[in-house]
Amino acid sequence: MLKNWLLAIWLGLFSLLAQAQSRELPDFADLAEKQGIAVVNISATQVVRGHPRIGGLPFDEDDPAYEFFRRFAPRQFPGIPNMPREFENKSLGSGFIVSSDGYILTNAHVVDAADEVIVKLSDKREFKAKVIGTDKRTDVALIKIEASGLPSVRLGDPGKLRVGEWVVAIGSPFGFESTVTAGIVSAKGRSLPQENFVPFIQTDVAINPGNSGGPLFNMKGEVVGINSQIYSRSGGYQGIAFAIPIDVAMEVQSQLRASGKVQRGRIGVAIQEITKELADSFGLSKPQGALVASVEKGSPADKAGLEVGDVILRFNDKPVTQSSDLPRLVGNTRPGTKATLQVWRNGTGREMAVTVGEMPDELASSRNQRRGKPAEAVPANRLGLVLSEPTAEQKRQLGIRNGLVVEEVRNGSRNDLRQGDVILALIQKGVQTEVKTVEQFNSLLAKTEKDANVTLLVKRGDSQTFVTIKGMQDK
Repeated sequence: MLKNWLLAIWLGLFSLLAQAQSRELPDFADLAEKQGIAVVNISATQVVRGHPRIGGLPFDEDDPAYEFFRRFAPRQFPGIPNMPREFENKSLGSGFIVSSDGYILTNAHVVDAADEVIVKLSDKREFKAKVIGTDKRTDVALIKIEASGLPSVRLGDPGKLRVGEWVVAIGSPFGFESTVTAGIVSAKGRSLPQENFVPFIQTDVAINPGNSGGPLFNMKGEVVGINSQIYSRSGGYQGIAFAIPIDVAMEVQSQLRASGKVQRGRIGVAIQEITKELADSFGLSKPQGALVASVEKGSPADKAGLEVGDVILRFNDKPVTQSSDLPRLVGNTRPGTKATLQVWRNGTGREMAVTVGEMPDELASSRNQRRGKPAEAVPANRLGLVLSEPTAEQKRQLGIRNGLVVEEVRNGSRNDLRQGDVILALIQKGVQTEVKTVEQFNSLLAKTEKDANVTLLVKRGDSQTFVTIKGMQDK
C-alpha cells in the first residue's frame, strides 16, 4: 500500500515537472502565423552588359579575349552559336512591410544596382517595386510597391532586448519562402570591421543566403532588427548572425523616404580604441573613449582645436565607452549642428565646441567601377584581392592622386586588408612604387617570388599605414 502511495506521489511530481518544463519552452507557432504575412520575398535582377562566363572564364567587351571568342566561339562551341550581348544576374532576399500602403524595408545589398525588383507577398501576389533609396553604410534599403491595405509589422525596442532572450527570423533562405528559424540573442552592440554606424545584434538564429533583409522578431511579435549578415568560413550558417537594430533602420528609412538619401555628420578625425596600456599612459582611470590618431586639416575637428592624442570621452553628453561609439554618435547628428565634446588632454578634462560637418556621398558603386561585371566574374590577383581604379571624383573625395580601391578580399584567412582600403604604393627591396593602375600593380606582383613578403602603403579612413602581407597566392 505504501509503495503504491509513494509511486503515485512520484508520478505526480514527475508530471508537474514535465508540465513546468513544457511551459518554459517557447512556442513560435502563433508568432509565425500572425507575423509571417507581413514578410515578403524579393527577387532583384541586374542586366549586365557583356557576356556570361564561358568555360569558367569571365568575358567583357573590354577584355582582349572578347574579339577572339566573338569570331571563333560559334565554330569552337557549337552549343552557343549566338552569345548574348547582355545577360541577367539575379539575387534573392527578404523584406518586411512597414506600412499598409506598400513601403518595405530590406538590405541595401539585396537591391543595390538592380534594374528590376520583384516583391512576392505571402498570398503569392507579385508586384514590381520601386527603390526609394539605399544606404550602404548601414545596409538598409527602402522600396515601395503600389498596393494598399497590406499587413504590416509591429516595431519593438531593441534597447529592451536582453542577452539570452529568444528571437525569431522569417525569410527566404536559398529561395525557400516563409522559412521560420529561432535562436537567442548572443550579444548586443557588436562592432564589425568597416561597419561603424551600426551596433549590431548578434544571434545564433539560423540565417543563410536569402534571409538578408528579413525581420528579426522578439517573442511579442515585434520587429527588433533586420537580418543583415553572417560570420562564416563556409558561406553558410555557422551559428553567428548579425541584425541591424530596427531603431537604426527606421531612422535611415525616414530620411530615405523624405529625400532618397541619408545625411550624416562628420568631424574629421581618425580614432583608435583605448587599451589598458594606453589608458595608463594617458592617465585615465579605465580604458574608455576614442583616442584621436590624426586630425584632418581644415576639418570641423581641426577648427575646434582637437589634437592628436586627445581622448574624446563624451559627445553631446552621451558617453563614448569605446571608440566605435563615436562614429555612430557623430553620424547621427545633423550636419551644421553645434556639439559639445568632453576631451581628456594632458591628464585633465576639458570641454570643446565643434560644428558638425557633412559626410561626403558614398563612393561610386562597385557596379560602375567594375564596368558591368558581376562580382564573381572579377578575377582576384595573387594577393587574393579584387581591385578597382578610383574615378576622378573618388580621388577628390579621398584626397589622393593615385591608388587602387580594395573591392573584395577573397582570401578568407587574410585580415590585414579590408574592403574600402586604398593601396597607394608597393614597396619591394627598399624601393617604393606609387600605384596607378590595376594592370601596373598586378605586373609588379607577377615579378615577386612566391612566398615573398609584400609591403603596401594603405590609406584607411583618414589615416595611412604600412601593411606587410606574408606570402602570396599562385594561380
